[in-house]
Amino acid sequence: MKRWTNRPEGSNWGDFGPDDQLGRVNLLTQEQVLKGVQEVREGRVFCLSLPLDLPGGMVLNPRRKPPQLAATERDGVPYMNFPMENLDSASIDVLSDDQVTLSLQYSTQWDALAHIGAQFDADGNGETRKVYYNGYAAGTDVLDAGHDHEEGEGCNHGGGFGAKKLGIENFAVKGMQGRGVLVDFVRHYGHGRTLIGYKELSAVLEADNVQVEKGDMLVLRTGFAETVMDMAGQPDPDALHNAGAVLDGADSQLLDWITNSGIAAICADNYAVEAYPARNEGAKRSLLPLHHHCLFKLGLPLAELWYLRDLAEWLEANGRNRFLLTAPPLRLPGAVGSPVTPIATV
Repeated sequence: MKRWTNRPEGSNWGDFGPDDQLGRVNLLTQEQVLKGVQEVREGRVFCLSLPLDLPGGMVLNPRRKPPQLAATERDGVPYMNFPMENLDSASIDVLSDDQVTLSLQYSTQWDALAHIGAQFDADGNGETRKVYYNGYAAGTDVLDAGHDHEEGEGCNHGGGFGAKKLGIENFAVKGMQGRGVLVDFVRHYGHGRTLIGYKELSAVLEADNVQVEKGDMLVLRTGFAETVMDMAGQPDPDALHNAGAVLDGADSQLLDWITNSGIAAICADNYAVEAYPARNEGAKRSLLPLHHHCLFKLGLPLAELWYLRDLAEWLEANGRNRFLLTAPPLRLPGAVGSPVTPIATV
């Protein structure tokens, strides 16, 4: 049974096949990986992740809690600095073993395609329903919150919760490796709040001689994550609200450029990539029009809260803006987002 008969205007639903779950990630081909490898000349590596306990607190999103580390336990005994002689008197080993409770999109992250859907008339009958990229349906393909998992039950095996389709594990299997192209807004606009539309983006691309080609992963330095890092786990909500560049998701020219550029992903060092709420108006509209355009229409993944200062400064000093980017998320079945430790190699 076809999931949709009417696809959103400007979308690519079905273009990569009726059951596609990768969207524009399909453009990360073997050839694109080789283009990234060709940018490796020094063998130098940059970690593009914040410490995963930043930004600290819950000022960016009151739903997302900082990670909590704890020891694993057996029979109520925590296994940190645990002397194994307690189990075998001949043992000299000391064992530490831990676990974490983590909001998957608290810090440096990928959004899965199941992260943002829309109320849309996918059946062409004048009635909207909740759907995601390529017509995958809420309630069947992306399940509602259900029961708590039983003891020993895996993350997506109870049947009551999770993305049966479009989960983050699809990106993990793909590898999320290819050529990254850095656009440095800090160099032109500083660290203050700046709304970036097509005009501002194209001016920076021209000024810095940045060439973006089909299959590239676009990496945006806004300076926001640097402000987060400077706050050292004590975020100031007012300062963060006025920090860093944000894309103008209500700029139709910018959205058209994203479509026509053929980029495979957008990776930014800020929160949400775009201005929220958007400046668009109307009775029924998306509060996150860039998310709507990218995740829902194009199947183009977004990444947030990357740390880019060290890489950007090195690239500028060496007259470059391209690099090999390797950024697989956790292979966590059913998740709609994931922490990531991106690596740039130059």
